Amino acid sequence: MAAHKQASFILLSLLIISLCKPSQAAGIAIYWAQNSNEVSLADNCATRNYQYVNLAFLNKFGNGQTPMLKLAGHCDPSANTCTRFSSEIKACQGQGIKVFLSLGGYDGSYTLSTADDGKQVANYLWKNYLGAPQCPFPDTHLDTDIKTGLFDYVWVQFYNRDCQYAGNANNLLNSWKTWTTVQAKQVFLGVPSAPEAAENGGFIPADVRKNQVLPSIRRLLPNFVLLGFAVKAVGESSQHSLRQNTTTTLR
Repeated sequence: MAAHKQASFILLSLLIISLCKPSQAAGIAIYWAQNSNEVSLADNCATRNYQYVNLAFLNKFGNGQTPMLKLAGHCDPSANTCTRFSSEIKACQGQGIKVFLSLGGYDGSYTLSTADDGKQVANYLWKNYLGAPQCPFPDTHLDTDIKTGLFDYVWVQFYNRDCQYAGNANNLLNSWKTWTTVQAKQVFLGVPSAPEAAENGGFIPADVRKNQVLPSIRRLLPNFVLLGFAVKAVGESSQHSLRQNTTTTLR
């Protein structure tokens, strides 16, 4: 279980972004806070490797519960020690990095029992902090919300589901093509960076990703051309290699 917790957030988020101006640069996204041994949020941002940081997770909310963060061993929400991250978040934002709060998590306690319950949670988020669907389309839980067109970013999980990569890219690409119809500024294609990062699959080997998946995405969806990797706890040389391979593939 401990290995699963560490691996679950070594996520490789392939950022496929719909853009009107092809000159805009690709972005790199990372999930942070589920490994107590990882470097600090501020230090992650200081590397200038990332354009997006997802804080994981707010894993308790709804049904009358007091919303609660779970940031592994980084802080104790019950003792109000997580407020110390406000300065680190501001440091990231000061470098132009967008910081998001990810809701849910695989071991959380969260549900919305009524419409009023949903409003209360929304008000809490608005006052205190200011969703990722899975790849089946339309999403069972978030489809109505996504159709409002009010979301700037939609993070789609292409792992642990039938529409993930599973020896060939057909299911993934067909599902991804349907997701490009959503009314959002940017759509993220999320896949695991290692086989152990997702218990039920979805990992794409590097050679398949470079030679099959990425060219197919570009060929099928020419407007979705930018891509970035979110990789936690990898060396600079590995990041450089991933970035270089991606850039070469998309040219």
